[in-house]
This record gives sequence, structure tokens and C-alpha cells, in this order.
Amino acid sequence: MNADASAADTGAEARPEGTGTGRLVLLTTSHRVAPGLLSFPAWQILRAADRVLCADPDHPQLPYLREAGIEVETAAVPAARDLVDYCVPGDRTAVVLTSADGESALTDGLARLAGSGRETMPDLELLPGSYDLPGARLLDLVQVMDQIRATCPWSGIRTHRDLAKYGIEEAYELVEAIEEGDREALREELGDVLLQVVFHARIAQDDSDEPFSLDDVAGGIVEKLIHRHPHVFGEAEAATPEDVRAHWLRMKAEEKQRDSVTDGIPLAQPGLALAAKLSFRVRTAGLDVAPPAGEGIGYELLALAIRAETEGVDPETALRAAARAYRDAVLAAERGAGA
Repeated sequence: MNADASAADTGAEARPEGTGTGRLVLLTTSHRVAPGLLSFPAWQILRAADRVLCADPDHPQLPYLREAGIEVETAAVPAARDLVDYCVPGDRTAVVLTSADGESALTDGLARLAGSGRETMPDLELLPGSYDLPGARLLDLVQVMDQIRATCPWSGIRTHRDLAKYGIEEAYELVEAIEEGDREALREELGDVLLQVVFHARIAQDDSDEPFSLDDVAGGIVEKLIHRHPHVFGEAEAATPEDVRAHWLRMKAEEKQRDSVTDGIPLAQPGLALAAKLSFRVRTAGLDVAPPAGEGIGYELLALAIRAETEGVDPETALRAAARAYRDAVLAAERGAGA
């Protein structure tokens, strides 16, 4: 039994009661928000408090509180019994700036005292001093990746080439989750793809010649998105999805300044996707290039892929759907044969 439990069970009735009740505030902050960026209610209660306590002498908020003229006691936070005795008789306000463990011993002790039914308790309040912004958990991912890269024997020596195959695998697994309509798998596979991005960026950060970080990666895509959406961030107008696509293609062409419509098309991608991409580039450039004449299945598949792309069908997706249907037919045949 800890000290708070003992205090709750012994001598509680003998404690003199004051005329006021006081106020005890547990102030929480997020490590994902820059220190010093506290909410207005947090600053109000900190300035009005009779006593501010923090058990962590290295708490990131302390320099900013002290700079604001707020005195903070950094010794061990008193037990629940002592804080209640401080707040209630004199109608005083105490603020506890919580540390990483959330001051569990203190909250447990307060819960025991309040639950005894024999105590005059101060007003207890849990006050968020800062809130996570959307995307804040990405900071956790960066920190975890930093630690893994620094301490894991396997991850610490990986190169971009080592991870290339995983990027392809994870992308295919993401596509499968989308096509299967599996929401839980979709969330998981998006995380796996995101990991590849963060991992590659962390490896690039260690490059001695041309280092870059995840911030550089994010900054680059932000600039690209803004530039390619003048109808959102500029003066251009786009009333239809077709207008948006036209903006996108024009901006992309200005950025790339290709010598050929085939520049930048990865030839290592799956064959049907490659054929469709070539067909799209040729068609949008207004070129009239017939597929090469030749015999064999390859040329037949090329002609089918071009036809599909022209009709607005992704041949790779269409073939996967057909292959799934074929798989289902095989399974049905197997079940029939075993019946």
C-alpha cells in the first residue's frame, strides 16, 4: 500500500476543514507541440495559481514558464493528501504540470481520497495545456524511426537499394487492400507505405554528400501541390475535373520540360501499365502514332492495352479483376472436385 492509500484510510476525519474548497489542476501538455505554445486557459491558471509544481526538472515547458515570470517548484510533487490539505483550508489553487507518466501516483491518491466520501475535496480539474494538431502523430513516427535507425543492427545499415523491393511489395499490398475493399487492411497498408517514405528519408539524412530529410521531402511535395493547383491557391479557375486535369498536365509539362513525351516513364513497371502510360502520353500530346506492326502475343497485348487506355479503362486493373474472377472459378472447381 502506498503513502496516499494510507493517508486516505487514516486520520482523514481529524483534518480541519476550511471555509473554502480550493482548486487543484493537473495541467497536461503534448510533446508534439512546441514548448511555450500553451492554451489561453492554461496561461490564465498558471498566472493565477498560488503554487505551481512539476516533478520533472527537465520538463520542456519550464524555461518558458520561468521566462514568463511563473515560479515552478521542481522537487517531487507532494502526495495527494498534502495537496488536498494545501488547497482546501485556505481556498488556494495549486497547478501540477504533469510529466511523461501522467502523475499516476497522484491521480490514484486523489481518486482514493475523493472516493472515501469523508473528504472535503478541492475542485479537481484536468486541463489540456496544448492540443495535437492534425498530423501530429507523424512526429512520433519520425522519432521512432530515428531511434530504430540509431540502435537497430539491421535497420541501421540499410540502404535505398536494400529497401527498393519492399517499396514495390508494399505498394502492391496497398492496391490489393483497395481493390478488396478491406478498410482495416487499407489503414495498415497505408502505414506500411508511409514507413517506406520515412525510412528512405531517414537513410538520405545520413548521406555525407547530398543529405536531405523528411522535412525536405514534405516541403518539396507541398510546393509541387501548390504549384499544380492554381485553381486552389492562385487565380486560375477550374469548374470541372477535366479543367483540373488540364491545369495539372500543363503545370507538370512546364516543370519537367521534356524533350520527348516518353521521358520519365519508368520502363521497369508492369507491361500493361507501361503500355497504358505510353498510350496516354501519346494521346494527350496529340500525336498519331500507330502501335508497331508485329506478330505474337506481345503485340496483341500492346494493342489491347492501348485500346483500353483510349476507352478510359486501366488495363492493369482490368486484368487483375479478370484474374481474380479466374481464381474464384478455380477455387469453385476444386471444391466441386473434392465434393
